[in-house]
Amino acid sequence: MAALAVPVFTLSAWLACYLLGRDPGRTVLRWASAALWAYAVGLLIFTVAEDSAVAQIWLCLPALGWAGAIVALLPLTPRERRPIDRGALVLGLLFLGMVIALPPIGRLVALTPLAGALTLLWRGRAQVFPPRLPAAMTMLAVLYAAALALLLTPSANAAVPALAALGVDLLAAGYLIAVAHAVETGERLRPDLRRSVTGAIAVTVLAGVPVAITVMLSPGHDVIVVLQFMILAVAAAGVGLSSRVRRLLDRVALADEGPLRTDRATLFSNAEALLRRRERRRLEAISEPEFLRLTRRALSDFGDLDRLTRSPLTDLPVVERRLADREDSPRLRARELRAVLRESVSALRPPGPFGTADEWRYYNVLQFCCVLGIDPYARRPRTDGMSREARLAADWFRRYVPRDVTRQWQQEAGMIVAGRLWEELSGRNLHEITTRNG
Repeated sequence: MAALAVPVFTLSAWLACYLLGRDPGRTVLRWASAALWAYAVGLLIFTVAEDSAVAQIWLCLPALGWAGAIVALLPLTPRERRPIDRGALVLGLLFLGMVIALPPIGRLVALTPLAGALTLLWRGRAQVFPPRLPAAMTMLAVLYAAALALLLTPSANAAVPALAALGVDLLAAGYLIAVAHAVETGERLRPDLRRSVTGAIAVTVLAGVPVAITVMLSPGHDVIVVLQFMILAVAAAGVGLSSRVRRLLDRVALADEGPLRTDRATLFSNAEALLRRRERRRLEAISEPEFLRLTRRALSDFGDLDRLTRSPLTDLPVVERRLADREDSPRLRARELRAVLRESVSALRPPGPFGTADEWRYYNVLQFCCVLGIDPYARRPRTDGMSREARLAADWFRRYVPRDVTRQWQQEAGMIVAGRLWEELSGRNLHEITTRNG
């Protein structure tokens, strides 16, 4: 059992931390990370107490986390997403109670939310990227269901193969979710993932072999076994969250070296962006729907310079012109992209003093909610340093505009900005083709 549990536990803990560290703000990655951690904890409990009901319950929980990740992938409008997210949370808690209360075979009810999430994913498959994601997720879910049924069926010889199958399914599902996230954000996955996988394999070999030997030589010593797995969890988390661990160490060790810490943070940010930015290519290779989607994403990430450094829009011709005769770096490109987006938003402003009429809605939602980063629906909105116009806008949104309407306006306004940038890019490409053809 130790020969299986140690490497699978290590890889599951690593991938959970890698997904979370890739972008903690993305709901889909948090759900996928939770599913992998639930499996890792269940595997540990199963190693210590093979026949316990607690182990079976924990090994059913990944299905609920997997369902949450699929729901987060759904291409929904803000109006559609809000009730589905709330319903998913309520149903998840309900099915969690059922898993705890039912006998072993009845715990297969944990698969119901996963089946429902997959049904919704198939309904929206025309807008899901990559296109083969629903089929791949469905195949993995079927294999997961078969392995879980085998695990929950009383059989002395089926536990180890079932656990192995569960681990393979969840690792593959985590990889697919990482691919979907990279496609959605326009990032590159392979170099960054390959670097992290190399570290995970090193931890599995260098730390996993001694841990496996210790576990096999310590039968009945549950405390020792748990401590050994905790060592593996810490090592795997250090690899999966390597960039964030490095930043934390800098904050502690270089607390009194502010400029040095800032310079190191900039260098590391540029290095990470180089791993995750797509290969340099001409933007005309991007289709119009993808360009519009990437522009909306960049507007949503306006306040996060690290995310903007990884956007393919940093290769826009207007950004290239702004960088003429200047030192090139991913972070500098992100700043210039931010300036381009800010100018595009300013172009939406109607003439005259600030207003809240219908023609102002697109400018207001982008300028105040994206560019200035104001959250008018926060319980304690901050007004320190805000201009009078910004305070008026925040108060107007809070009093008269529902949150769902604000999100819908933000999407529509993002489409307008993206359309203008696309027209500029297409016009420039057409001019270059005409020039080349004489």
